[in-house]
Amino acid sequence: MTEVRRVAAMRRVRLPARITAVVAVGLLAGWLGMLYGGHASTDIGPADVTFSLRPSLSGGTVIDIPPLGTLRLDSHSGPVRIDAQVTQIRPEPAQKLIEDPAAVDHLTSTIGGDIRHGFIVMIAKATLAALACAALAGLVVFRTWKRMLWSTLAAFNGLLVVGILGAVTFDPQSVAEPRFTGILAGAPQVVGDAKSIVSRFGAYRAQLAQLIGNVSRLYDVTSTLPTYEPDPTTIRVLHVSDIHLNPVAWSVIRQVTKQFKIQLVIDTGDLTDHGSKAEEKFANDISKLKIPYVFIRGNHDSTDTERAVRRQKNAVVLDNQVKDVGGLRIFGIGDPRFTPDKTTRGDDVDAREMLAIGQGAAAQLTASHQAPDVVLVHDPAEGQAFDGTAPLVLSGHLHQRSTRLLPSGTRLFVQGSTGGAGMRGLEHEQPTPIEMSVLYFNRASHRLQGWDDIRLGGLGLTSAQIERTLEPKPDRPIAPPPSARTPFTTPASPSGSRSGSPSGSPRSGSSSAAGRPG
Repeated sequence: MTEVRRVAAMRRVRLPARITAVVAVGLLAGWLGMLYGGHASTDIGPADVTFSLRPSLSGGTVIDIPPLGTLRLDSHSGPVRIDAQVTQIRPEPAQKLIEDPAAVDHLTSTIGGDIRHGFIVMIAKATLAALACAALAGLVVFRTWKRMLWSTLAAFNGLLVVGILGAVTFDPQSVAEPRFTGILAGAPQVVGDAKSIVSRFGAYRAQLAQLIGNVSRLYDVTSTLPTYEPDPTTIRVLHVSDIHLNPVAWSVIRQVTKQFKIQLVIDTGDLTDHGSKAEEKFANDISKLKIPYVFIRGNHDSTDTERAVRRQKNAVVLDNQVKDVGGLRIFGIGDPRFTPDKTTRGDDVDAREMLAIGQGAAAQLTASHQAPDVVLVHDPAEGQAFDGTAPLVLSGHLHQRSTRLLPSGTRLFVQGSTGGAGMRGLEHEQPTPIEMSVLYFNRASHRLQGWDDIRLGGLGLTSAQIERTLEPKPDRPIAPPPSARTPFTTPASPSGSRSGSPSGSPRSGSSSAAGRPG
């Protein structure tokens, strides 16, 4: 009798454990299946949009519009987030949408069905994948058809709970309170007047149509680019400079590296404003790029700044060195000055003296018999000294983009400010634009083939422009460096980038730069 009771007690203990195991396997497998299968692609006007489900503690909806940024909506609660990404804007339908106002009205009437179709396909695929994974997991783990069915039922109930929670907490008013990141943070009018949107789906649908129309206008410039499609052997390099502590620059850089499939980022200095200890954390975003990041000091960067960059796993800091990075041989030298604020701008180091400093470095480079593909300097006046030592010299400093061929065949490329000159961008009547360039190199010859200049409106502006230029003679001969050079004539240096002493000024941001006005 005692044995019977013991067996009965063990069964009472095992039964809940078995039920718990069956439910756990079903829910876990169903959850993984839902995430794996929960995606769908659909056409919304001229845009190709991908819907997908992602795990999230707070739910919501994220609309990703590369390279402009993201739009986040608190649309619902629950463990699942809806991601919608614009993967492509087709030029021809986008152009029709721009040229024909009636096309926007037509889009307004069809966009609701397009979105509904994509959403239904995503949910259907997620449900089927979840149930299939739960059934397979139940059969593999328990090896009985009965428990397989119970695991599948557990997954179905889990899906039902997630769906009900999302439906109950759905807030159509969330579209009136969006959160913008990336370039969209400075240009929320790209989605129109969000506060005017009400819960009526008709108005919401019209607003989405306007969004597609405005994004199409931003992408329209790409349809007029010259015919040059880099093949898989092309090295794609993003040239940035003079970020000046503007956090928006990181959002833009991340989007552009993703959109243009960038393999290497080159930064020609002035990452910070004062080179202070407090500014070192700004360099931590470099590691988020996951691709090589080549850096040289600018006149606003201290040795503390340089060390902060060097600590990033993907960073390559150059200072009078040659290194092979991303398929290119690159020589870089940091700016000899440290002029973080107005108290250090009275040394009158002009373009002639910077040229002389550069000539000394160029002579050492020539004597080393190293032949770099690219030379990096911060000040273009110094960069002119490297004419004939390499096909391409990249620089910044002036906050104004330009390029020209030097007498010996070297191209001197001056980048604008990728940070919109930071706070200095507000000192002029018009904000300084955000500028960067995508450079295309031939992997075999290491020569520049062409480049895309990207220009975004500065603070408070919403313009976006991409201009492509092809190198007319990419394989032109580069003559030996001439014995004499004429001084480099430049526009007036921007406020905040005036020359200072090339030597004698301490470069430690913690002692000389902290707390000084910009």
